[in-house]
Amino acid sequence: MVATDFPSGNTPLEHHDPELFNLIEHEKNRQWKCLELIASENFTSRAVMDCLGSCLTNKYAEGYPSARYYGGNEVIDKIESLCQSRALQAYGLNPEEWGVNVQPYSGSPANFAVYTALLRPHDRIMGLDLPSGGHLTHGFYTYSKAENTRKAVSATSVYFESLPYRVHPETGLIDFDKLAESAALFKPAMIVCGGSAYPRDWDYESFRKIADDNGSLLMCDMAHYSGLVATKEHKSPFELCDIVTTTTHKSLRGPRAGMIFYRKDARGFENKINQAVFPGLQGGPHEHQIAAIATQLKEVMTPEFKQYVVQLKANCKALAAFLMEKGYVLATGGTENHLLLWDLRPVGVTGSKMEKLCDEVCITLNKNAVLGDRSALTPGGVRVGTPALTSRGFKEADFV
Repeated sequence: MVATDFPSGNTPLEHHDPELFNLIEHEKNRQWKCLELIASENFTSRAVMDCLGSCLTNKYAEGYPSARYYGGNEVIDKIESLCQSRALQAYGLNPEEWGVNVQPYSGSPANFAVYTALLRPHDRIMGLDLPSGGHLTHGFYTYSKAENTRKAVSATSVYFESLPYRVHPETGLIDFDKLAESAALFKPAMIVCGGSAYPRDWDYESFRKIADDNGSLLMCDMAHYSGLVATKEHKSPFELCDIVTTTTHKSLRGPRAGMIFYRKDARGFENKINQAVFPGLQGGPHEHQIAAIATQLKEVMTPEFKQYVVQLKANCKALAAFLMEKGYVLATGGTENHLLLWDLRPVGVTGSKMEKLCDEVCITLNKNAVLGDRSALTPGGVRVGTPALTSRGFKEADFV
């Protein structure tokens, strides 16, 4: 075989692989025609897509700026450093006090990198329980009464001892009295705040006090509402938390990736976290993703993005008010952010059935556990979010 017989790499996907091209076109058509109400999804910008499809995907860059294991990374170093600088700037952080790792492939690896860096195997973690609005990576596990066994759901509950805290059964708000009581007995090495289906802002002062009372690190996972924090439409976790993680999609409207912010102090978080990300858990960073994060962070610091976040909150409040006027039950009785949690049990419908029914009419949302649920596969609620449709220009009246 001579060199001229090699694949040229210049054939467009439409001609190179029509089968796959058509599938992508079908998905594009679905996204355009359907109403996207999944709280974790959004429509990212052309600039972000340009980065994701750029030549940066060709380059391996194991290591960190100025400390790579491969040559030819002079430009890559500048891109990653620019991303780090913009990340700190977007959240108003002093680079003398805070650092950021922008290499995590997504949010779950970012969280596990923090645990790997700062905890030992079988250390104790307390995170918000999944049916209360938490995330799988915060230590969720299930219990089978019939088999009298505890089943770990994510690696967090495999390698660490977990005691989830819950919301109050009457208010739907985090039960800080119970959390304080449980933490005093459990003595967690780390408390995790933040969640994936909690429709209210976060009381970081109460979390900080409980963490200090028990010698615990305090980590915030702001993946869902990081866009709100950047625009000061949500309280900032940076004033009181030791570590802050986030995805870069969702309300931030960037690529599918993750970031870890850490305090620079005598505890030495920087080296521990950097080593946990690479070489601990990952190999070469995805520099096309890092470039996409960087360009989205530039957008995040504009007045237009602030207006976008204000609108998505207004849209969610309008939708919540409309549903409650119709007599439906929402967790916490409303929302203060980009999502609401709709409890369908009073009307005798499962979240799974509602999700399927909505799919039939081209409305996309997701089933979600609510407090008291025993099964994540057939939960009693659905989670509804406004980021994606707000990106398409929807206003309050369009949601009702």
